[in-house]
Amino acid sequence: MQMRRIFIFSAALVLAGLFTAPAFAATVTLRYGSSGAAVTTLQNELISAGYLAAGNNNGNFGPLTLAAVKKFQCAKSIVCSGTSYGLAGPMTQAALQLYAIPVQPATVGGTSLTGPATGKFEFSGWVPYWNSGTSTKDALAHLSQLTSIMPFGYTMTTDGTLVDTAHLGSEPFASLIAAAKAQKVRVVPTVMWGNGAAIQNVLSNQASRVALEVQIVNAVKQNNFDGIDIDFEAKQADTVNFFSVFLKELYARMGNKFVYCTVEARQPLEDRYSPGATIPPDATQYANDYGAMNKYCDRVEIMAYDQGTIDVRLNDARSAPYAPVADPGWVSDLVTLAAQSISKNKLIIGVPTYGYEYQVTPVASGFQYKVLWALTPRYAMSVASQLGITPTRTSANELGFTYNANALQAVAPTDGDSTQTQQSAPQGGVAQNLGSQVNGTQPFNYITWSDAQAIADKVALAHKLGLRGVAVFSFGGEDPNMWGVLK
Repeated sequence: MQMRRIFIFSAALVLAGLFTAPAFAATVTLRYGSSGAAVTTLQNELISAGYLAAGNNNGNFGPLTLAAVKKFQCAKSIVCSGTSYGLAGPMTQAALQLYAIPVQPATVGGTSLTGPATGKFEFSGWVPYWNSGTSTKDALAHLSQLTSIMPFGYTMTTDGTLVDTAHLGSEPFASLIAAAKAQKVRVVPTVMWGNGAAIQNVLSNQASRVALEVQIVNAVKQNNFDGIDIDFEAKQADTVNFFSVFLKELYARMGNKFVYCTVEARQPLEDRYSPGATIPPDATQYANDYGAMNKYCDRVEIMAYDQGTIDVRLNDARSAPYAPVADPGWVSDLVTLAAQSISKNKLIIGVPTYGYEYQVTPVASGFQYKVLWALTPRYAMSVASQLGITPTRTSANELGFTYNANALQAVAPTDGDSTQTQQSAPQGGVAQNLGSQVNGTQPFNYITWSDAQAIADKVALAHKLGLRGVAVFSFGGEDPNMWGVLK
């Protein structure tokens, strides 16, 4: 699954003097020879996790418990050598507490879901710093329709330092934030981090993890924000428990402030693999723990976009050309899978406002899609106008068209035409479609995008599924008719 990633070019370091002391009492470290109720709890958790045989919960930290702790620590990449190996400290105990949650669902068939949302339906959206002039202007003009704005604002250095890349205290963000507060629209800035190795290094170390939590809490409280949106992408599977511990501790530190969690789309197995295909053993080793997110996130925003050719079931069921930004059928499956573990009171559909251009080549097994670039509706309509083409609805009910690349010089979008220059592309590949709406013998270019009607489909889907709301990614380049369907 492709994800949105922000490339960090430069960053100013946050002064260590801004940090405050952690607010939690230290967890007692258990070791060989320890005894008591805390050891019994540790043993019960090791038994539940399958690392200690049943019946060995006698409250004495002996050789069997030591071996079980070491096995768990090594398996979960906590520590596998050195003086702390075999010591059940705060990190090991926290990881064990979160390890005992139910197995993460992998399929949408024959499952029970959480109940429908009971709160007010919410409309929110991200305000990117790389297009701050237009994005803040659009959000400012429509604050009355919004529940929250997420200034796409904070980034991270590799050592775990929080950076205000958007300069949220300066214009144009300062005016938007002030107006939002005046109209009681939540201001929940996003912290975006897409370096999986760095995330693992920082979150797996208690000191650096706590330091990051404190930085985030300080930024929220010092700026009187309503909360924070955590968008840590490209995480390694081994990071899952450390990330859950981070969310748990951050949630406690934030008090009455909101914790939003933005998460990559998790696709059901039946959408990822063809019938009869061999499913790899690691297919359900996820980097995000939906159970922990349900506990420690006030909102869970599913990034339901950048589908491309990844859904093998829909590839077979839709007519070519088919490489959508977000087919409603695909989005429905993503959300249904999440709703098995996460309360619908918290679930938000992330809705795209952009599109992609592909170079498409007919091949023996279907069509080969190569992503050229991301684009805005304005750019797409400009190309269509130059070619004298009227865009039509695609089989994913987005707006799109095909054209002969030789009829128009292919020029990469400029900042004036495509503001999604920091949007990574969906996965390309070969799709075997049900039928074709195009000539199946010659290469062609294909443009598809999320217009107001496609956005309306997602709003209707969120209502139908009983979700808390939708959040658009992003303001500043969307189909202007979008504002008429956010209702």
